Amino acid sequence: MNHGLLWLPLLAVFILLAWLGWVEYRKLEHYRQWAQQFEASKYDIAAVLGQQGDRLTWGRPTPQGIVHLQTCELSAIQTLWVEAGGQRVETENARCQGTICLVLQTPTGNCHRIPFTELPLALAWRDRLQSKLAGKIDSKFA
Repeated sequence: MNHGLLWLPLLAVFILLAWLGWVEYRKLEHYRQWAQQFEASKYDIAAVLGQQGDRLTWGRPTPQGIVHLQTCELSAIQTLWVEAGGQRVETENARCQGTICLVLQTPTGNCHRIPFTELPLALAWRDRLQSKLAGKIDSKFA
């Protein structure tokens, strides 16, 4: 009897871990289907992001699918940067605390914040989008 009572909490932990794994698997499957339409995409627990041509789309992954989708055209972005805890971050070596976001600012002053869990990934997306923006500016004046 005592051995059974000792194993009961362990069984409950295993059931909880299995359920949490199933929830995360469903999020990944929804993301996998959603990301097929994009030429570049990212997934983490904070947000999903996809780029197709001049269009960026992002939202929040849930077991039911991707929710709170937002879209922005690269041509509508004036500047972009990465911030962590409200401070701009330029390199991976910077000490950062708080939420990491890729910030897209439009000429009207509106800012779109796309959350990230990893600073190197946010910086890589910033560099990718800055090169796309530089290409747009160069092609307008050519």
